[in-house]
Amino acid sequence: MADLANCSRCGAVFLKNIRDICPACYREEENAYQTVYQFLRKQKNRQATMYEIVEATGVEEWYITKFIKEKRLLPSQFPNLNYPCERCMAPITSGKLCTDCTSELKKELDIQEEIENRNEKLHSEEKEAAKTYFTLNKRRD
Repeated sequence: MADLANCSRCGAVFLKNIRDICPACYREEENAYQTVYQFLRKQKNRQATMYEIVEATGVEEWYITKFIKEKRLLPSQFPNLNYPCERCMAPITSGKLCTDCTSELKKELDIQEEIENRNEKLHSEEKEAAKTYFTLNKRRD
């Protein structure tokens, strides 16, 4: 069942089915895709970079990035097509982070996990020590 929703781009009210954008914005997006794809289909343009595509077609960079992320434009077919890593801005062709940032974040997560494990072990040892009862031998010989 379709629900009324506001378009995430222009704010227009529309019946939401599959997309979160209105039909007008969807047509605009499809026209942008067709413009970029028609440009890249030409043999001489297959080596074009993001900047060259934007300059030649007039399509905004975020549209092209979206098409790459949705796998509508494949870097395997267009080798110079990439977008920046969200952390360090290095060029990447898939995902949100480059391999360097991914490995750095993984190392940081491993360190944090080790700290948490040590804290948990220390806490359980303290809990165990709190359960121990000591008695005083008041009788002295």
